[in-house]
Amino acid sequence: MKVHRNEVRIIAGRWRGRRLRFPADAGIRPTPDRVRETLFNWLQGVIGGARCLDLFAGSGALGIEALSRGADSVVLVERNPRVAGYLRDTLALLDTGAGEVQQAEATAFLRHAGRRFDVVFLDPPFLEGALAPLLEALACSDQLAPGALVYIEHAARFSPPPLPAGFEVRRSKRAGEVGYHLLAWRAAA
Repeated sequence: MKVHRNEVRIIAGRWRGRRLRFPADAGIRPTPDRVRETLFNWLQGVIGGARCLDLFAGSGALGIEALSRGADSVVLVERNPRVAGYLRDTLALLDTGAGEVQQAEATAFLRHAGRRFDVVFLDPPFLEGALAPLLEALACSDQLAPGALVYIEHAARFSPPPLPAGFEVRRSKRAGEVGYHLLAWRAAA
């Protein structure tokens, strides 16, 4: 079966093989299947029961994959109102009460979230230098549970961002034009 440009496939778990269509003209760049598969292999021992945050939700591929694989809850943050509506409709279609959509800008959400997350997906638009201030905002936000894992994705042509105090790289990989890393949070002393 051919996957359309504006479609993602859930790889494993409760909704394995399910195809989700997102708005075609919204400028969404979903994480490729093989990258998601590697990421969730990395998260295999921690995703079940985790409280997750998908900070640039877009297609919802990362957050919905986490729910499919047993995450306890996922907050999908999306600033585009039309895409946020798509995400709400998708969660309703999947009949899950474990997902929540927040229409907000990422750093504004971090200032007011008032909860802690075990796993954070941080996949902003591929702009040089975009990840560094987001990681800093996340590190200063008090939203990371002790031992939280943070996934970051960037254009492979750019170097990984400098990490704020409290983060360490656990895993790194490159696939085509995508560089991706799993960071561990150990709160700075």
